[in-house]
Amino acid sequence: MNELFFLLVFLILSTTFAVASIVAAFVVSYKSDEIDRTSYECGMKTFSGAKIQFDVKFLNFAFLFLIFDVETIFLFPFAVYFCNMDLFVLFEIVVFVLIFLFALFFAIKKNILRWN
Repeated sequence: MNELFFLLVFLILSTTFAVASIVAAFVVSYKSDEIDRTSYECGMKTFSGAKIQFDVKFLNFAFLFLIFDVETIFLFPFAVYFCNMDLFVLFEIVVFVLIFLFALFFAIKKNILRWN
């Protein structure tokens, strides 16, 4: 019963803090005019739309960056415990790296990493 009391106090305090933060942000916030609420919020009048079309190569490059970044995150625990691994785990790491090297060579073959 004692744990439930502390859980209830925690929930009440955390909810009160969240609501108080939102109310304080609303009360203290800067009230601006219509020109400050435009796309760039710099106080200047806009002269064109805010939509900018990006080339697909930037999206492909971003996807490749995320894929290899996640690969690095997955390989970090293996690097930490490298000395304590079995042969099967080392084989799995080699297969994992080979799959991503295949993806890298595929991206190079399709000229995804070229900017021009």
